[in-house]
Amino acid sequence: MADRYLRFAGTGPGRFLTRRLGLPQPAPLRRWSAEHPALDGDLLWLTAGEPCPGLGDVLGRTGLPVRTAGAGGTGAADAPGRTPRTGAVVVDATGVSGTGTLHELYGALHPVVRGVAAGGRIVVVGSVPDPADHHQAAAQQALDGFVRSLGKEIGRERTVNLVRLAPGTAAGAAESTLRFLLSPRSAYVSGQPVTVGEFAPAATGELPPADWARPLDGRTALVTGCARGIGASVAETLARDGAHVVCLDVPSAEEELRALAGRLGGTALPLDITAADAAERIAAALPGEPGGGGVSVGPEGSFASESSEGSGAGRLDVLVHNAGITRDRRLANMAADRWDQVLDVNLGSVLRVTDDLLRAGVLRRGTGRIVATASIAGIAGNTGQTNYAASKAGIIGFTRSLAPRAAAEHGVTVNAVAPGFIETRMTAAVPFFIREAGRRMNSLGQGGLPVDVAETTAWLAQPASGAVNGQVVRVCGQSLLGA
Repeated sequence: MADRYLRFAGTGPGRFLTRRLGLPQPAPLRRWSAEHPALDGDLLWLTAGEPCPGLGDVLGRTGLPVRTAGAGGTGAADAPGRTPRTGAVVVDATGVSGTGTLHELYGALHPVVRGVAAGGRIVVVGSVPDPADHHQAAAQQALDGFVRSLGKEIGRERTVNLVRLAPGTAAGAAESTLRFLLSPRSAYVSGQPVTVGEFAPAATGELPPADWARPLDGRTALVTGCARGIGASVAETLARDGAHVVCLDVPSAEEELRALAGRLGGTALPLDITAADAAERIAAALPGEPGGGGVSVGPEGSFASESSEGSGAGRLDVLVHNAGITRDRRLANMAADRWDQVLDVNLGSVLRVTDDLLRAGVLRRGTGRIVATASIAGIAGNTGQTNYAASKAGIIGFTRSLAPRAAAEHGVTVNAVAPGFIETRMTAAVPFFIREAGRRMNSLGQGGLPVDVAETTAWLAQPASGAVNGQVVRVCGQSLLGA
């Protein structure tokens, strides 16, 4: 649905009127496209405290020209006579260990923050707070409040995020995360902390892909609930990145599902995800190769892996749980079937299918990725959505609990995306004033698009993102709710 206010605010009279009335002044976000795959401008690399070994090498591989600066903001690597445009700033704050080094963070960013281009990025790289060192823990936790506050005040469609490195984690483990956050793909992700290296599988699959533009080449991905909306966008984005996508949705959406799969060169799987044999039918539908190890479907719905380390035939690299429904009513007016349907589709099916596929060894060890769809409703709650919010909060609990065990036992990561207000058919049906509030109550002053959720999902799905595990990443433009 068109956001007419966003369009009006971008006109001359609109800018004048919104400024005079103190109204939000959003501008269209610049998202990834084949024509404009990178940010405009240079990457300014700053340091507060002791530097992180290897971070400069990682930043040099992001594709943005890197320059350094002192606290005064003068670029040490600037070409003579050139005034570089700052498209992104990365502050290495991994060595921040007390209030003194926090002042270095201020001293590094204060002179340059106004010069970040519209639609630019600021990423602070910190360390996981150490419970054995309360000075370091206090200083590193301070980065969280700093990033969230700066994200709310910086404006001009710029975003601010925090990447934390777990103890013993090399900077290279954060490469896929930094590439995502320092690109147009992360346009609607702001104010988010992402921890890298915690609960990572023993074999994280961190080797860089042969082609960063197609990091999922040769991989198979399954996306549930993908006939339309966010799910369709996720399928399209994973296919763009090289994956063969198995598109799953309810049989009633079969026509749209087959059209999508045909367009992407994928496989259509009309299936009710709540069916008792859903996991077995998923395993049977996975594409295989002649002579390769795969999954056999046995009698009475049982199924088992024929080869735990086979060629990959009949195996799944990426499992995206996107299927979901709403049956909104206030609790006092909610019939039991409305409660049960939402909990079963949104949460029960996720638990059952994931358990069955992991137990059977269908997900590829070392580079298997599970990405579930939560919601900001599961963080902040919504009137009339006790069932929906409960199911989405359950997804968060599922993610955080399963992630370390799935990594240790199966070599598989588990993460979640939590969308905020996303422009879909569902939100288009929301009453006008509630819809406008949802759009404006975030740091970017507008609703997101399905592709914003898809890009975040695709980053978590990469083999190179193996050090990102147990994370719940909000795709909400830094919503003011639940912050």
